[in-house]
Amino acid sequence: MEQPGYATPKVDVRAAVIRDNKILFVKEIADGKWSMPGGWMDVGDYPAQAAEREALEESGFVVKAKKLIGAFDANRNGRPLEFFHAVKLIYLCEIISGKPTVSNETSEVKFFTFDNLPPLSQNRTNKRHIAEIIEHLKDTSRQAFFE
Repeated sequence: MEQPGYATPKVDVRAAVIRDNKILFVKEIADGKWSMPGGWMDVGDYPAQAAEREALEESGFVVKAKKLIGAFDANRNGRPLEFFHAVKLIYLCEIISGKPTVSNETSEVKFFTFDNLPPLSQNRTNKRHIAEIIEHLKDTSRQAFFE
């Protein structure tokens, strides 16, 4: 259905889930690389709840968003997206329950240390995102990053 008005960005949400100083990643079936669990917001979603839903769907973990890490312009990382424009919201989340479970979009679920990251799915998760997460873990009063 065609919408009146301007073309608007899509919103990608990601859950930065940390346990024992390791970050949760899922292996994307689409490209065989790793990312934080996440995906496109659905119409009517609250952003934080969308990140929580995506984490459960892609990793099997029930999480609670605790803090907005940042709002990133997803088109500014040097790699073209297939869509006109996208904004990425990353939330620091804690695990409530669950166990590692793959989905129709993911083939593995695993925690990694920050100094031994796997090959990243660059449009989903990249070093710029990881660097900001690390800064928030060092300084819990750090304000959300935005561009």
